[in-house]
Amino acid sequence: MIDLHTHTIFSDGQLIPSELVRYAAVTDYRAIAITDHGDHSNLDFIIPRIVQPCRVLAESHRLRVIPGIELTFVPPEHIDDLAKKARELGARIVVVHGETIVEPVIPGTNRAALQSSIDILAHPGLITAEEAALAGERGIFLEITTRRGHSLTNGHVARMAREHGAPLVLNTDTHLCDDLVTDAMARSIAAGAGLTDAEITVMFVNSERLAERAFRAD
Repeated sequence: MIDLHTHTIFSDGQLIPSELVRYAAVTDYRAIAITDHGDHSNLDFIIPRIVQPCRVLAESHRLRVIPGIELTFVPPEHIDDLAKKARELGARIVVVHGETIVEPVIPGTNRAALQSSIDILAHPGLITAEEAALAGERGIFLEITTRRGHSLTNGHVARMAREHGAPLVLNTDTHLCDDLVTDAMARSIAAGAGLTDAEITVMFVNSERLAERAFRAD
């Protein structure tokens, strides 16, 4: 399993990074990104505190541990600047909290995120055809999520991605250890979203390549 969207006590998760990574290791994860919620108030607090621990934990557990951030409820006009700032601080994966139907995300967030220098648009809700096409053009990954609530629109996201050429990844949006999933469960959830076996394989390869690129980045 490769999971590029998780949370720790540095935002609203229940685990410190070492706990999260240990649970991931015993769940047979091969890579995990720590992407706590960030905005103007805490970006410079979170990212520097996980960069070095991610290196140490990767060495100790022999899996890729990638420092990142999930820009959350950021006004759309500020997303690109904060994404660039996150990279400067050491984030190797930049996720944006998309327009899920279960939270009051600012309208226009999806589009602004897809016009910015990010990697993943998380749980993008009722993403439009035009936005999905933009994701395809820019090589930004749309997320199929295992998280309750956010997962209600997985089928729609999968269909928009298929019809408009947007690449997909599957993540858990983990907040506690029980949120982590096995590879088999991830495949079942993807199938439940209407993805074919071939599409699931491509999606998992996308995660592998993104994790490898992020982990090896200087």
